[in-house]
Amino acid sequence: MYYIGYDIGSSSVKAALVEVETGKKVIVLNEPQNEMEILSIHPDWAEQDPEIWWQHICTATKRVIREANIDASKIQGIGISYQMHGLVIVDAAGNALRNSIIWCDSRAVEIGNKAFAEIGEEKCMSHLLNSPGNFTASKLKWVKENEPEVYNKIAKYMLPGDYIALKLTGEVTTTKNGLSEGMLWDYKENKVADWLLDYYGIDQSLTPKIVENFTNQGVVTEKASKESGLPAGIPIVYRAGDQANNALSLNVLNPGEVAATGGTSGVFYAVSEMSSGKSTRVNNFVHVNYELETPRVGKLLNINGAGIQYRWLRNNMGNESYEAMNEKASNVEVGSEGVVVIPFGNGAERMFNNKNIGTHFLNLNLNIHNSAHLFRASLEGIAFSFVYGMECLKEDNATINVIRAGNDNLFRSEIFSNTVATLIGHEIEIYNTTGAVGAARAVGLKDGDYSKFGANVSDNDHVMTFLPLHNKEPYETAYKKWKQELELILTTK
Repeated sequence: MYYIGYDIGSSSVKAALVEVETGKKVIVLNEPQNEMEILSIHPDWAEQDPEIWWQHICTATKRVIREANIDASKIQGIGISYQMHGLVIVDAAGNALRNSIIWCDSRAVEIGNKAFAEIGEEKCMSHLLNSPGNFTASKLKWVKENEPEVYNKIAKYMLPGDYIALKLTGEVTTTKNGLSEGMLWDYKENKVADWLLDYYGIDQSLTPKIVENFTNQGVVTEKASKESGLPAGIPIVYRAGDQANNALSLNVLNPGEVAATGGTSGVFYAVSEMSSGKSTRVNNFVHVNYELETPRVGKLLNINGAGIQYRWLRNNMGNESYEAMNEKASNVEVGSEGVVVIPFGNGAERMFNNKNIGTHFLNLNLNIHNSAHLFRASLEGIAFSFVYGMECLKEDNATINVIRAGNDNLFRSEIFSNTVATLIGHEIEIYNTTGAVGAARAVGLKDGDYSKFGANVSDNDHVMTFLPLHNKEPYETAYKKWKQELELILTTK
């Protein structure tokens, strides 16, 4: 018997099949083979047609069944992960009224900033644990202001994963964690933040019915079965935004546990007890195992300038493999003989209160420094940005006991992982898993057995553990110098 999981990203849709009993991966694949198109008719806009996601779900599902050579009737349940913060709006027939305004679209920034100022920091931070910001609620307000003819046809708004659940089950539903991603969950009242909808002039009836995770959230219809190849009648049991799901995939479920991602951008996601938000640099979301009695919250800190910095170097310095770059960097001492890289060239950074810092290469000596120094300084600069981010999390009352990370390019670098582990003083456990696999395994959590889930992750996915190095002095010296250079730049922005 099997569970199937989907991860709806902005570049592709991933699908994974796992064994029910062992959690072992059977197959993981993605559609399309090339990246999905992101439509950007204005500089700060980013949209996708949600129907395209469904088409790729159907294609990927049929490929999974065919390439794994399984009987589809043995698939017993579905888990869904999806790109966070997006907005999908549908009419009474469940048809999308416009393209989805996705996570990286920034058209609603000023709407959220104005709401934060007018409603007040105290109420927003104590009830939402965040500023309304550029999240789903603010994007819905943008539609109301700028496309009233579309807004007037809306039956329900939803997150991207909710739309796929609608296509599978014919039911319009959402989750607490989904609403929190959209800044629409009131933690203090433990209900939808209807007061924010009222402030934005949005009809409260547009909010979908809320379903709980790890329960039957609706079953696959005959129509969806014919289109996707899934058995009719099997349930969706779980759905979550990609960062919360990434944490679950790494068995990060309890206070003190932290999930780290080192892709194009970097993310720390620390699970904590529920408390009022303290810093607008850190976003707080309902975690997948949030309960009123044990309110687990995910504190998310995003670092835009992470892996993209190292990839830029690779693309513009001979296109060497990452392994070759890492090898060259390993021949340079800690501190890169004075070279400093400030790696924030991928847009405004929330942990700097939305300042655009840019990438800086500092202290180059053309007589002694070469590409190896740039490679090492870039890895160190990205690692230092993670350490700086960890300090921001601790300032927001996050407790750090263990860090678990996916087997990303950055974390495969000993320089990067040793630098982070040594400076923060914690082990970093590396796991070879994906969001789609985590979503599939989460289906089994309907029995509430988190220990079995954790064992599946440990038994099937653990790759290695990086321990803090004993001689941390050169790392501390290099980090102090990097931080001084950063603070000089921040004073000019």
